[in-house]
Amino acid sequence: QVPLKPGRSLMDWIRLTKSGKDLTGLKGRLIEVTEDELAKHNKKEDCWICIRGFVYNVTPYMEYHPGGEDELMKAAGTDGTDLFDQVHRWVNYESMLKECLVGRMAVKPIAAPKDGVYLGVIKDQRISNSTDFFIVLGFDKPKESIFLLYFLFYSYDWFQTDSLITVVIYTKQKDMNAELVIVDCQDKRLRGEIIVDDYSYLVEVDLDHAVSEDVTVNIAEKVGKVEIILKKKDNIHWKMLGQSCEGHNTFIKRTDRGLFYRKCKLVSKTEVTHDTKLFCLMLPRGTHLCVPTGHHVYLKQIITGTEVVKPYTPVLPSLPLDFKEPPHHDGVHIYLMIKIYSCGLFTQALDRLQIEDYISVSNPEGNFKKSQVQTSEDLILLAGGTGFTPMVKLLNFALAEVSCLRTVKLIFFNKTEDDILWRNQLEQLALRDERFEVQFILSQPTKDWVGKQGKISSSLLSEFVKRSRKDSKVVVCICGPTPFTEQGVQYLKDLGYSQEEIHAFTA
Repeated sequence: QVPLKPGRSLMDWIRLTKSGKDLTGLKGRLIEVTEDELAKHNKKEDCWICIRGFVYNVTPYMEYHPGGEDELMKAAGTDGTDLFDQVHRWVNYESMLKECLVGRMAVKPIAAPKDGVYLGVIKDQRISNSTDFFIVLGFDKPKESIFLLYFLFYSYDWFQTDSLITVVIYTKQKDMNAELVIVDCQDKRLRGEIIVDDYSYLVEVDLDHAVSEDVTVNIAEKVGKVEIILKKKDNIHWKMLGQSCEGHNTFIKRTDRGLFYRKCKLVSKTEVTHDTKLFCLMLPRGTHLCVPTGHHVYLKQIITGTEVVKPYTPVLPSLPLDFKEPPHHDGVHIYLMIKIYSCGLFTQALDRLQIEDYISVSNPEGNFKKSQVQTSEDLILLAGGTGFTPMVKLLNFALAEVSCLRTVKLIFFNKTEDDILWRNQLEQLALRDERFEVQFILSQPTKDWVGKQGKISSSLLSEFVKRSRKDSKVVVCICGPTPFTEQGVQYLKDLGYSQEEIHAFTA
């Protein structure tokens, strides 16, 4: 993010969109935009961008964009969908930019494939309630060689007794686990999503009859079978499972599927520091959701008629000090450590939530994989402020489940002592577990501070970021404000760490 000029906050942008001012320059007309026409509008004073087939005049939004004008200009006069998805596909641009809508992109006729890469063959063979998916993503040379990137078989079926409905999803994945299965059953709609790297398989139906709110999910990890067990409200025989919803029985890229939200209840809100609070949210009874380590969720609120979305990484209710057993997710609560900004429109709205109020929480997102740590000997965590949040579950996972780790070190950057999150818990953990070390570094310390001071720099990192031995396998994870993360990654590379040894948490 970049500093915005006074009067250029999110709230100011919402006021402008509701002022009645013509933000498109077309006096309310919607037009069909050709590629040639789009390309003409590629300057800061005249900037159009296409996102998913719709063209927006983002010129008036330039000064309000939290990422700065330069980020928007990367997509000026072009289709910015891929760039948007890489940076923040969670943002509801339709709501934010609805008054800037110029029109649709003109549809080009599709030419037959010539020499080059041919993409997107999908065979959908329906058998009863099942679907076989064969996905061929390309030819590297047509008619000469074919490379098959995904060959997956997904299907589902359902069975019933007098009192139960069992929906079975067959994945054939031998590493299936609870974090890859997301189930929501509310208001007679069942939604079951199976995550497969960048893809997902979806079963979504409006059920034929009512079921209770209690849902049981059983996973046979070795064969990849997932059972979703529902309790009938009435002991009657169902003739069918229900009516298919849009997207039902499909296997597609997760970016194409979009985010799914459910309403969660706020059950507690406790102070962590002078400006940071721990929010405890309760999942609906019909939801099965385990947020993987290093992944985040999005919170969605309607603020003065505009949908606003922000990412947050779930934490634990506290740092365990005893790692005799792997942590057990209760499957009911999500804990979020959130800094409340005095001028923050979204965090102020969160802080005003009362106990038993509801907020929308998305499915998890993220690209961190536990395998990055499972074979490492050294784990180094660099956190700036609330960039500490992804480190909480990662610390817990590393110390509880990764036996080959020799050292786990947290270098925690803050402005003042009062800003340090869970300081006492971290210090206690360092005393209890000899593998763990924590180093606090302050940029605005008082004269009484006897620890290290400064901002993230090459010299500070060279002092603290070290392998336990010359050839040890190391992973360095970093999270914080964007400049902190970007600078830290560059400093690490300058110190000789490879891209494979660095993981930057971004959302």
